Amino acid sequence: MSGHSKWETTKRQKAVVDAKRGALFTKIGNQIAIAARAGADPAMNPSLAMVLEKAKHANMPKANIERAIARAASKEGAALIEETYEAYGPGGIGVIIEVATDNKNRTMPDVRNTLQKNGGRMADPGSVMFQFERKGVIFISDKGEDALMAALDAGAEDASEEEDGIEIITAPSDLMKVRQALVDGGLTVTSAELKYLPSGARIELDGEDLEKAEKLLEAVDDLDDVTAVHTNLE
Repeated sequence: MSGHSKWETTKRQKAVVDAKRGALFTKIGNQIAIAARAGADPAMNPSLAMVLEKAKHANMPKANIERAIARAASKEGAALIEETYEAYGPGGIGVIIEVATDNKNRTMPDVRNTLQKNGGRMADPGSVMFQFERKGVIFISDKGEDALMAALDAGAEDASEEEDGIEIITAPSDLMKVRQALVDGGLTVTSAELKYLPSGARIELDGEDLEKAEKLLEAVDDLDDVTAVHTNLE
């Protein structure tokens, strides 16, 4: 099973040159603050190590990272909670939305309104989630048969080469083990995180439906409190 989709590839490439870096840093900062509550030393806190890797590849300033880690011990950091919403979008696509917020009474209406403005709607808990499964997803910038074999030898469930590198799928519990094996093997890990991947076939849209779906996904992803958007759109 591959986590690859055209929309995911577009989003990954967009993140590299995103003009809205302030919003991107806010999202990553919230993730750092949550992860750091389990310990401020990334060597002892794998979750923090993964988010710091994301911050590094987003060129997040060191001062921003240090402030985010410090927030973990503050009242503001303690107030952050993680929520997951389910939704439907144009063409019947399923959408899983992860947020980190200090005020869900603000965040949920923001997400709902953004969905409604872009042809989507909130779904009942469980009505979309059953179409997805939680997996570890690692991306490396290396390419070629040797890199693919190294990923599989490290314990990956699947690995597929794309335009800008190799996407590697793992069991959730194996994410950190596989990531470390790749790093130890000299490969360049650019991201490693848990994601919701479609458990069945992706939905392929074209024309106006595809444009509407991509517009909705981007609008939701651009919300400050949203940390991740997952979809079964091809």
